[in-house]
Amino acid sequence: MATLSVKPGQRFTLPSWHANSQLISADAERQRSASHRVRQEARALRNETNNQTKWDEHDNQTRLAERIRNVNRWKETLDKCLADIDAEIDALAKVKDAAEGALQAKNLPLEVSIECLTLRESRRAIDVVRDPVEEELHKEVKVIEQAKRQLQQRVNEAFEQLCILQEARQQLSGDRRCKMEALEIDRMCLSLSVNSPNISFKANPARVPNGSTTLDEWEQNSQCNKEHAEAEVRASTELREAAVLAIAQTNNELEAQRVATEFALRKRIRELERAYDELKWQEQNTLEEIAEMEEDIRRLEEDLRRRTQDLKVAHTRLETRTYRPHMELCRDQVQYGLTDEVQQLEGTIRVLRQKLAESQDALDALYRQLHRIQTDIGYKASSLLLDNKCMDSRRKLVVPAEKFVPEVGTFSRTTHHALKNGQLELA
Repeated sequence: MATLSVKPGQRFTLPSWHANSQLISADAERQRSASHRVRQEARALRNETNNQTKWDEHDNQTRLAERIRNVNRWKETLDKCLADIDAEIDALAKVKDAAEGALQAKNLPLEVSIECLTLRESRRAIDVVRDPVEEELHKEVKVIEQAKRQLQQRVNEAFEQLCILQEARQQLSGDRRCKMEALEIDRMCLSLSVNSPNISFKANPARVPNGSTTLDEWEQNSQCNKEHAEAEVRASTELREAAVLAIAQTNNELEAQRVATEFALRKRIRELERAYDELKWQEQNTLEEIAEMEEDIRRLEEDLRRRTQDLKVAHTRLETRTYRPHMELCRDQVQYGLTDEVQQLEGTIRVLRQKLAESQDALDALYRQLHRIQTDIGYKASSLLLDNKCMDSRRKLVVPAEKFVPEVGTFSRTTHHALKNGQLELA
């Protein structure tokens, strides 16, 4: 006999079954509604995040481009400052070289002035006089030494300014180099995209690196470097103008002093030549006077000798007549005449001897004066020779060294010849 198999377990009612179906449908509707809401929110979020990302990326791309333009603008400004400072360094270096050349060129005038002073120290006796030439030479030495001090100061200032300019240039160059690196980095960042092969996650990329500065500090640093460089360029320009002015001024002062010194030297040479000519004329006249005086003395001596012989004759006559005998020994006219003759001859001899002594004294005085004249001629000749040597030496100041040939004037050659032959005694 067949039996009914009954499934074990709880039995649900039909309402429960329907309720369960409705619940499942309601849950499905609710889940679909929630899923739809989440899906819509996700789409909105995607759109919003996509737009936000694109705008953020666009903004940062714009900021990067603007930053690149700012940095590039500052780089161009620094480039111009570097070009200006390089040009100023070159110009200042040339002026410094010119000042050093002018300073070196002052050595020759100083040597010539000292040489002239040394030469003129060889003057002798009365010619060792502090004349205008010596004063002008001492003044020339002072002018040259003052010019050398002034030029040396300009050279030192130029050297110091060159060091300052080099330091400013290093600051500009370092700032420019940093900006070049920053430009390269920002341009690389500007070129990055999601398709770039070298992008990756980084550890704490949003950290603030040590040594970071604010934008104001960054701009102030570049502005300070630029203003410092421009200020030093202006100072260098003023220094360069002052150095050029100093070179021209010292050259003008030295040239004016050279002209004054050589004018005084030429004037002194003319005075010495006039004095020399006057002494030669006095020597000639004195020699002529000595010759005439010697001739007159010779004649006086001859007359004195004759008068002495005449006196001897008169004495002999008088003495001989004393031997007349007896009454013949009378004082006749002959006796009186011979006595008068003896007295006259003795007076004449006394006068002649006195005049001869005076003539000898005058001759001795002439010889002493001649010696004095000839000695002074030697002094004047020596002084003229020395001053002509000074004048010849000073030609080196206006004649190039390679064309300089010492000259000896007519007077100098004559003086040299006289000195060589011993006609003039020079120390």
